[in-house]
Amino acid sequence: MIEELVPAALPNTGQYHNNRVECDHGPLKARLRPIRGLKTHRTADVVIGGHAFVENLRRDQYELAIDTEPMLRLAAAFDELRHAI
Repeated sequence: MIEELVPAALPNTGQYHNNRVECDHGPLKARLRPIRGLKTHRTADVVIGGHAFVENLRRDQYELAIDTEPMLRLAAAFDELRHAI
C-alpha cells in the first residue's frame, strides 16, 4: 500500500543504514553526563547554591558591577569577585 502511494519511500534495510538515527542521542548524553555528579546532598547543595548566586547576580541583588550594562554585568561581577578573593 505505501509503495503505491510513495514509491520512493522504500525502507532501507541495510546493516548500518540506521546509524544516523541510533546515534542522534549523543549530544543529549553529552549534556546529561555532568549531572551524574549529583550523587550526594553536598554536591547538590553546591550546585544549587552556585545557581542561586548567579541568578541573584543577574537580578541585581548584590552591589557588584552596578555601573555595568546588563548584558555584561555577570562577567563584570565575577571579575570583581576574582579580585576580592
